[in-house]
Amino acid sequence: MSKNGNCFAMGEYVVYPAHGVGKIMDIRKNYVSGLELELLVVHFDKNKMTLSIPLSNASKTGLRKISNKNTMNDVISTLKSKAKVKRTMWSRRQQGYTAKINSGDPVSIAEVVRDLHKVSDAGEQSFGERQIFEQAFDRLSCEYAAVEKIEYSEASTRLQNFLVNE
Repeated sequence: MSKNGNCFAMGEYVVYPAHGVGKIMDIRKNYVSGLELELLVVHFDKNKMTLSIPLSNASKTGLRKISNKNTMNDVISTLKSKAKVKRTMWSRRQQGYTAKINSGDPVSIAEVVRDLHKVSDAGEQSFGERQIFEQAFDRLSCEYAAVEKIEYSEASTRLQNFLVNE
């Protein structure tokens, strides 16, 4: 536990909304312009990227611990539920889908996956829809894998099965 009350630990998986699931590799202090900053060093294996996030800004950036099993059960229920595809212009739907993905909320991301998966079943999916679907599915698979302590490929297969076996 850091002195500012945030409770993150080395080796723990976290979700950074803009990049998905990462692992805390280090918690260190750095001095910038004479000020001491406590930094979380988070590695995102899927993106082969490492970020240093000031602990004081962690909540402002949306950094959070990975979800629990109850939240993943809500995700599964969402994936199995009926799609809610709106018949609005693609640009409006795209903005909504992107906002849901960037929220970092796994249930919102599951809604994107569910809705765009149903569109792909109908054979009407555009390139943009496919890209957003893949981004959302990837984010969801990464977090599901971390929660269930399984490999990414196994998580992807399970999530795909939930979508098909509604």
